[in-house]
Formats: sequence, C-alpha cells, structure tokens
Amino acid sequence: MTLRFLIDAQLPPKLAATLRDVGYEAAHVAEIGMLASSDQSIWNEAGKLNVALVTKDRDFLTIRAAAENGPTVVWVRAGNVGNRQLIASFVRALPAVVAAIERREAVVEIVAPRQR
Repeated sequence: MTLRFLIDAQLPPKLAATLRDVGYEAAHVAEIGMLASSDQSIWNEAGKLNVALVTKDRDFLTIRAAAENGPTVVWVRAGNVGNRQLIASFVRALPAVVAAIERREAVVEIVAPRQR
C-alpha cells in the first residue's frame, strides 16, 4: 500500500517513521526542509505531492474549507498525551483514515484519548 502522508510540524517525526514501518509512504515536514514553512506553503506542497496532510493545526481546517479541492486534512486532536499514545491512537484509527482518504473526504478527525 502506498497511500501517502505529510506530517505537520506539531506532530512527532516518529509518526512518519511509524507509518512507513506499517507500509505507507510518509514524510515529516522536517524531513523535506519545511519545518519553518508557513501553513500556506505546507498546504501547497501537500497538494502538489497529492498527499494527505496530517496536523494538529486547526488553521488547516480553515484553509480546506475555503478551497474547492485540495488534500485531505487528517486532524489529530490530542490533549495532554505522550507521543507513544498519540502514535498508537493514530495507528488504531488508520483503517478508517485510509478509507476516508480513499473516499476523498475533506477532513478526517482522530481524537487521541487523554492520559490519566
């Protein structure tokens, strides 16, 4: 499976590595020299690369709502959770995320449970 993901700066680079480990093409913005890039630049790159944009940044929801088309935004909502728990939540949700991307949904939401 080669579905592709671009992971935004607020999420750990380990998420991209984990997605690659389970068979998906994925890159973190830091890996492609875009760590300090604007949201609009990252949005444009995701569209150019035809990848789903994985983010915690609510601003991408606004950009997606204003666009006629563009990449699917995978919005990760995670409060006070560690990276390990966040990544595990993402991997558990992956089948539903992939299905939503294949249906060309504009936004897919993942909610990571808070640590106790």
